[in-house]
Amino acid sequence: MNILGLNYGGHDTSACITIKGKVIAACEQERYDYIKHSRNFPIDSIKDCLKIANLKMKDIDLISFSNDPYLQIREKYIKLAINDNKRVDFLINDFERIRKLSETENYIRKKLNYKKKIDFNEHHLCHLASTFYPSGFNKSLIISYDGIGEIHSALFAIGDKSKIKVIHQDNKYPDSIGLFYTAITFYLGWKTFCDEGIIMGLAPYGDSKKKLKNSKKRYIDYFREIIKIDKKDPLKYIINKEWIDYHKVKDKWVSDKFIKIFGKKREGGTKISLHHKNIAAALQDRIEEVILFQLKILKRQTRSNFLCISGGVGLNCSLNGKIEKSKLFKKIFIQPASGDAGVAYGTCLYSHLKYNKNHKFKKNYNFYLGSRTSKKEIQKILKKNKMNYLDLKEKICFQTAKLISQGKIIGWYQGPAEFGPRALGNRSILCKPYPEKMRDHINKNVKFREYFRPFAPAVLEENLYDFFSIKQPSPHMLIACNIKRNKKKFIPAVVHVDDSCRAQSVSKKLNERFWNLINEFKKITGIPVLLNTSFNIKGQPIVNNPEDAIKCFKKYKIDYLVMDTFLVKKR
Repeated sequence: MNILGLNYGGHDTSACITIKGKVIAACEQERYDYIKHSRNFPIDSIKDCLKIANLKMKDIDLISFSNDPYLQIREKYIKLAINDNKRVDFLINDFERIRKLSETENYIRKKLNYKKKIDFNEHHLCHLASTFYPSGFNKSLIISYDGIGEIHSALFAIGDKSKIKVIHQDNKYPDSIGLFYTAITFYLGWKTFCDEGIIMGLAPYGDSKKKLKNSKKRYIDYFREIIKIDKKDPLKYIINKEWIDYHKVKDKWVSDKFIKIFGKKREGGTKISLHHKNIAAALQDRIEEVILFQLKILKRQTRSNFLCISGGVGLNCSLNGKIEKSKLFKKIFIQPASGDAGVAYGTCLYSHLKYNKNHKFKKNYNFYLGSRTSKKEIQKILKKNKMNYLDLKEKICFQTAKLISQGKIIGWYQGPAEFGPRALGNRSILCKPYPEKMRDHINKNVKFREYFRPFAPAVLEENLYDFFSIKQPSPHMLIACNIKRNKKKFIPAVVHVDDSCRAQSVSKKLNERFWNLINEFKKITGIPVLLNTSFNIKGQPIVNNPEDAIKCFKKYKIDYLVMDTFLVKKR
């Protein structure tokens, strides 16, 4: 079967294609329409997936959709409105969205001129499938925490060979760790469904155990009041409704009580105070407490040695690091497109198994699944843009490593784009991981980001354990771990304020050219680590094609651009 998977109806719209159960392509719409976390119908993603797979729409046997619209209408709108007048108002105000949900199937058919079967799969089941099936684990506990699917905010299951069995499904909207994290993102002055990762980076600068001004309570005490564990069911958490308003009033997020206790909402661009940092710390600490508490119970119940993670909360590297450090599991796997873009991937795999029940998925950590351009086409584009370039062929990694060792900043564009928000060495900005001021320079002058945001160390997999306190590979940059004390002086620009690092272990098997580049840098400097950040500036999606890369290179303070084996100099 040729299956086209779609995520549409919320943020991070995307498309994916599988042929005979093998993922061929996965693309995010934001990379094409240049709207970060795009909500647009993923028509450009679909076209590129078809191009990569060498298929046309008439070749698609099944469209698999990562949501059940009618389930969402019944559960989120109709059922919640039965006994709550505020929810009746919410339903009326959201009527246009409800109408669009009810017309989803007709809309897809019209947009794509498609007359064959369309599958509708539950959102969180797609999250679970997206992480278990490529994990390589024969049997595993699977968790998904996010904002909201149709109605669920978390789902726990056991994966066994090709089967996923849900074992707990009582965490439901409006009780949502993901949406509460978004509420605090809003309160602290950043964009909802976009900047939650910024709060994670800010948290280590605060102290949740400090007392709130004019109060006997600590920040963490308040957040324990807000996010509670259900006494009857410890696998269920409750968001205290006195502190939130996102379930009653659109775009309000936190309640008047929250404002009364914590003060006015911070406006974007204004000073970040210690108070704001402490709020971020309390949020992060409480979420880690709750999820680790629930994982300990799930571990006892299932006796699983392996864990698969997905859902938007799965992108929280600090949390993942705490899980890895807890030693609850022998190994964990986090899907690199854990947010909603990744459900297009999961729905494809889930639908494939509906019609091919004996299919066995193989371990697959390759998420270089997006847009790609041939070397010949890249050269054409360089000539068209009158760029000054050299084709260094097999010397490209050595020469680039040499430039990085001299302090140069490199735009690195190679092969297929990564699927998910992390640049894993194909759409990256790279530089040396020292001195410490290199971090501040990249944040301030290249990326135009907040001063406190960390960068990832891309390290040769063979040297991962020499530099970092971690017990497993981390190929997708999703597990925060501590730097070893005697190594911090060598790579200070990629070490966060709390001595944590969002390490990416680079294997020769998964990305040979990126591995070769880091290896050449190691030969020159003795350091098997590069500072790796996504090839974009703040507020923009990662570059997707050669034209995007050239524009970014020309406009911002990047010294050299490397595309395939071409080294491009600024005039």
